[in-house]
Amino acid sequence: MTIRKILIANRGEIAVRVARTCKELGIATVAVYSDADRAALHVRACDEAVRLGPAPSRESYLVQDAVLAACKATGADAIHPGYGFLSENATFARACKAAGITFIGPPAEAMDQMGEKTRARRTMIAAGVPVVPGLKEPIAETPEAVAESKRYAESIGYPIMLKAAAGGGGKGMRLVTEPKDFDASLATAQREALGAFGDGRVYLEKAITRPRHVEIQVFADTHGHAIYLGERECSVQRRHQKVVEETPSAIVTPELRAKMGEVAVKGALAVGYVGAGTFEFLVDGNTREFYFLEMNTRLQVEHPVTELCCGVDLVRWQIEVAQGAKLPWTQADVARNLRGHAIEVRLYAEDPAKNFLPSPGFVEELKLPEGPGIRNDCGFTSHSEVPRFYDPMIAKIAAWAPTRLEAIERLKRALSETMVRGITTNTTYLKGILGLEEFVHGDYDTGLLARAADRLLPKKKDEKAPLTAEEEIALAAAAIWQLEQDQRVALVGKSVAQAEESAWAKAGRLSALRR
Repeated sequence: MTIRKILIANRGEIAVRVARTCKELGIATVAVYSDADRAALHVRACDEAVRLGPAPSRESYLVQDAVLAACKATGADAIHPGYGFLSENATFARACKAAGITFIGPPAEAMDQMGEKTRARRTMIAAGVPVVPGLKEPIAETPEAVAESKRYAESIGYPIMLKAAAGGGGKGMRLVTEPKDFDASLATAQREALGAFGDGRVYLEKAITRPRHVEIQVFADTHGHAIYLGERECSVQRRHQKVVEETPSAIVTPELRAKMGEVAVKGALAVGYVGAGTFEFLVDGNTREFYFLEMNTRLQVEHPVTELCCGVDLVRWQIEVAQGAKLPWTQADVARNLRGHAIEVRLYAEDPAKNFLPSPGFVEELKLPEGPGIRNDCGFTSHSEVPRFYDPMIAKIAAWAPTRLEAIERLKRALSETMVRGITTNTTYLKGILGLEEFVHGDYDTGLLARAADRLLPKKKDEKAPLTAEEEIALAAAAIWQLEQDQRVALVGKSVAQAEESAWAKAGRLSALRR
């Protein structure tokens, strides 16, 4: 089978990223867009574009009939779903098949088994994959079921996690440390899950204290072959949302990597998986025991770090496997090609000083880093709009280097070159994370950002803090400017010496006020 035209059923940086690989393969592309994205970069990156509907995703990107109609109207014979939106929707995958359209992703049956989290747990238990203790079914919305789930929570011991059954990414997830908080946390998790996935079901599992979040990238073809392409450490999280990802993990030994990888491949084969997928595990930082968390039946946001360390294009593999090709690598090929270290950060339109409030708006100027070992995947340009209707991620910036410490320094340099004017971003916050002693030493867990908040977030105005180098430079610049102004005054009767004294005195007052 040969794919000739692909409709990319997504937006932002992932749609741009998929379009680039399609162009390299000589495959025509179709973009879809909402009213908020009419002038977006992903629309310009494709050969054709079709409007889906109004700005809200439930009226545009999530309308399956509209996406399929766009395929029919443009003659697209395949759909790449990216991640999010319809990427893990088995109903949509079946609708594509019924319409004669190739869905570039796993079979709907594999999605059914692994996309719903409690069913995935049961499937993995049957396959012999270690899982975190927890309920095998979502909590029913009856007083009796809620009471039973409370009793179960007390039997395995607090803290426990409430998690959305139909999706991941931190949506519909709540940590409960005491029984008295159970009801409120359950209601919040159900509400978030319904809003994010259209499915309010929530399940319960034991929370592992100070865990490491390590995931395995798997890939399978239609000929019964499956491999794993190393691991990614995703433990730098804020409110269960990944902020920094890296490969390899600082705590994974070759023996542990092989053990986790073999388990992931076994799980993928057990459900007849095809294409790119990710097995997420919690690793006990003390014992190095690992437990299956969930499987993401799609390409991951953080896939660039795997590509950088393996030297492959996972989207190209997705398209080739969807056309019936065999995997181009064996597991031995992966071992031979893995090299160096890669780290990725997510650049967001948000204000860390205001509790990470999203800051959508008009981007006056955007400058992303370049140079050796740097990759940026971006969905925006200068003079573009970050809409308020979607996730406010602007770009993913990744750095590769021969060693972890070199990769950290390279990424810090890259962030220092990053400039976004017009809206507030988390650039300074990201640079702060890379400088944390725990991160530099690789000695961290999923609670790092919460514990380091006082070192990462701006001080309150009434708190004294030493001047940074940038502030000292700004004060000096102010003094020089004032000196130039006063020198002009000196021409009409004031000496240069007096002008200098006046300028530096004013700078001193600025410094005192700042302190």
